[in-house]
Amino acid sequence: MRKLKALFFICTASILNAQVISGTIISKNENQPIPYVKIGVEKKTTGTISDGKGNFSIDLSQSDPQQKIKIEVPGYDSYVETIENFKKHDQQKIFLNEKTKNIKEVTIKAKKLVDKNWGVNTKTKSVTYFVNPATGRKDFLGETALEFNTKKRSKIRNINLNIARYNSTEPVLMRYSIYSEKNGLPDKNILDEEITIALTEDMIKDGTFTLDVNDRNIWVQGKFFVGIQFLKEFDGNIKISAALFRTGFIREFYGDWMKMSIAAPAINIDVKVDKNSKDSKDDYGGYADDDISEGWLADNSKNIEEANQSIYGKNESAGKYVKLKDTDLYYEVYGEGEPFVLLHGNSGSIKDYYQQIPVLSKQYKIIAIDTRGQGKSKDTSKRDFTYKLFADDVKALADELKLDKINIVGWSDGGCTGLEFALKYPERLNKLVTIGANTFPEGVEDKLIERFTNQMKQLNDMAPEETFRERRLLKIMLTQPNISKDDLNKIKNPVLVIAGDRDVIKPDHTKFISKQIPNAEMKIYKDTTHMVPYEKPDQLNADILSFLGKK
Repeated sequence: MRKLKALFFICTASILNAQVISGTIISKNENQPIPYVKIGVEKKTTGTISDGKGNFSIDLSQSDPQQKIKIEVPGYDSYVETIENFKKHDQQKIFLNEKTKNIKEVTIKAKKLVDKNWGVNTKTKSVTYFVNPATGRKDFLGETALEFNTKKRSKIRNINLNIARYNSTEPVLMRYSIYSEKNGLPDKNILDEEITIALTEDMIKDGTFTLDVNDRNIWVQGKFFVGIQFLKEFDGNIKISAALFRTGFIREFYGDWMKMSIAAPAINIDVKVDKNSKDSKDDYGGYADDDISEGWLADNSKNIEEANQSIYGKNESAGKYVKLKDTDLYYEVYGEGEPFVLLHGNSGSIKDYYQQIPVLSKQYKIIAIDTRGQGKSKDTSKRDFTYKLFADDVKALADELKLDKINIVGWSDGGCTGLEFALKYPERLNKLVTIGANTFPEGVEDKLIERFTNQMKQLNDMAPEETFRERRLLKIMLTQPNISKDDLNKIKNPVLVIAGDRDVIKPDHTKFISKQIPNAEMKIYKDTTHMVPYEKPDQLNADILSFLGKK
């Protein structure tokens, strides 16, 4: 065991109306200022961070004297004192003892360490956490985090942050934290020392800033959180990519942590997993999300990364635009033969079919479309999205390509569009395959609708310009489609209705669709969520080809 240095600060407090307390934080042993230390009211959003010279000033005019001031820096014991006593101090010396580290003799054993990547990998530029000091200091000093969960003891090698936009002429100071879990929320910072970096634009490679923490020897097991916080105001702004409809966590200074089910920050980690270690009591690994525990989602981060790395959705040799009213519709064409349109789900793009296009294009002419306002398709209108509007876009593209009849495969929202196309343009449709589609909002699991409703409330509280696209995409799922039983009875085209047995679409609703369409077949995939094209690509490809090949 070795004793480590203690830390104290001298509050050379000048008290303005006995409410504004100022001071300087200094290292006792080194007699040097300590920069960027958090000083705030415990369990409240009032707080500040010392500057690069250790100076701080905090306004306590709105605080209860019996509330407590909390001062902390990673690696040291926290200092806590009532505001009433804190205000009385002048020229006070407060010692913060560095946490004692016990260095144990380590017996090196052969370990089977396996490389993994967990977390949110999206590099989208349309769904983001917007960090802008100019919009409000309280929000700027907030912290965001992502939850992880691992059965096996694992070592964090890199922490990756996907940044959609960096706009600053000076380095941007950020602090990383690793928290334990309590009651489903971040709890205590488990780091022995702070991880603070000065981020510059040249440190961001291909939209990602990678922080190497391998030498810091950070081992985790069970549930934990990776958090980031900006420490110093800067002239500019940053946009962090985010995954829509995933769960992130936020707090304002020392306030309570809150779930943000609207989106999760694009934080992912490279880890070494010790396969020889004993399992924790938790029963799943990687990125944690409420929907996983509900059974609605599996960990599809590997599929998402593979889709992002594929050529699909960004293939210049196969891609074109068709100009329609209020939109430039992007599409890609592969293969030859009978025309076959692929329609993705809400907030998706062509790349989501990266496991289908190579197989299906061997026998059909595949026309993969980015729905308006999504992927690379642009939309200049301000009206609400509708599935009938999307169906009109499909028909307009078929007209442009001089296609008399098409087949359609639609996943999720794409399936809803396919049903609307079948109702409005039956003479232009040959066969339709729907994957996880619904005919009215109540066909979706109640808890997910409740979650969407809460997300809409959160979006409505945010800046309208920043959330316009997200609100349109969420509203269409909350209010549409509105296809009745009689409407389904009118569809005479052959339809294959597909869903997973753990789909977010209620099982009875999928059966209802299949039963009401006269020429419909139904297939339910075992041990499969809403993400059928990701999770069961071979089975899906075979079923599509078999269905389309039937006379």
